[in-house]
Amino acid sequence: MGHTHRTSLVLLSAAAVFAGAVPALAQSPAATMSMDDLVAKANAEGNLSVIALDPNWCGYRSVIDAFKAKYPGIAVNELNPLGSSGDELSAIDANKGNSGPAAPDVIDVGLSFGPQALAAGQLQPYKVSTWDSIPDSAKDPDGNWVGDYYGILAFETNTAVQPDAPKTYKDLLDPKYKGQVALPGDPRSSNQAIQAVYQSALENGGGIDDAAPALAFWAQLAQAGNYIPVIAKSGTIASGETPVTVRWSYNALADRDAADATGTDPIAVNVPEGAPWGGVYVQGISAYAPHPNAAKLWEEYLYSDEGQLGYLHGYCYPIRFDAMKTAGTIPADDLAKLPDATGAIFPTLDQLTAASTAITTQWDSVVGIAPPTPAPATPAPSASTTP
Repeated sequence: MGHTHRTSLVLLSAAAVFAGAVPALAQSPAATMSMDDLVAKANAEGNLSVIALDPNWCGYRSVIDAFKAKYPGIAVNELNPLGSSGDELSAIDANKGNSGPAAPDVIDVGLSFGPQALAAGQLQPYKVSTWDSIPDSAKDPDGNWVGDYYGILAFETNTAVQPDAPKTYKDLLDPKYKGQVALPGDPRSSNQAIQAVYQSALENGGGIDDAAPALAFWAQLAQAGNYIPVIAKSGTIASGETPVTVRWSYNALADRDAADATGTDPIAVNVPEGAPWGGVYVQGISAYAPHPNAAKLWEEYLYSDEGQLGYLHGYCYPIRFDAMKTAGTIPADDLAKLPDATGAIFPTLDQLTAASTAITTQWDSVVGIAPPTPAPATPAPSASTTP
């Protein structure tokens, strides 16, 4: 899916992403079972399989560890931590008949992938007990997918390798960036990469309703040799293999903090000039979840104040931000660390779907090269055996 009065404006913009959603009545778990019963059933299942949750993404290492500490009877299996939204949907289909830990119980995907998964019959509905405090416009009315957090895009630069960090997309065309610019995923399946490409349309004759110039721009970068077909990750940025990329600000800021703490190559984080570009991520429970009650308990945790603050600690805007701010549960120190997202642009679901379709289907023919898809990462032994 991430202050002062300016953040309220951001959340209103985020809500516009889901314009037209039908408001729904809250259904707490108590409508079908008590929280104690849910915990008991989840403990009886004993496992929860999450997928594509990079531990450096949105504070997920701390979020997962806190869940495990709160519910020690549930082992958390971390599948393919560096996977994309597309990988998550593929994993659901590939494991329909799998009742073991390799089948994902829950997904965390880019906005357009939620309705896509619903249309494919991959999700089951569930409404958490904090349902009423999630904006009606930020959730499927039946509870099949629900926004959990959001953030804005930023340039992340290893300044030991490239001291002149870019401030605009057009800066990336400069010859000094030859062999240095990479995307944070495969633009044919990664929501983060798709949105990074999509945003560049604003500076190159396109716009929120026209992503075609963005494809032409990345083709130009490729022809100049500035764009390199390597997926930018924290490790490749730190090593200098991909010194310049575009990532969600929460990922870039986490890398900056890690570099500062370890004394490694310093990281610069710059929000592209002009209106910030916002993106929402959504949760969903697999229709084939082997551990459906553990999945529901995980959702309850994520949408509790504790879980939402876990996202905030990871530089993300929690989807329940407005309700928590009104209730006085947002620490001022955490707010001060967030990037200024005043006036952020959030594509509507229809706009994002149209742009995603254009980018994913035309990337090969227009740009001609794409980064290799990394091999699926396997969870460490402790992830599948230790609660």
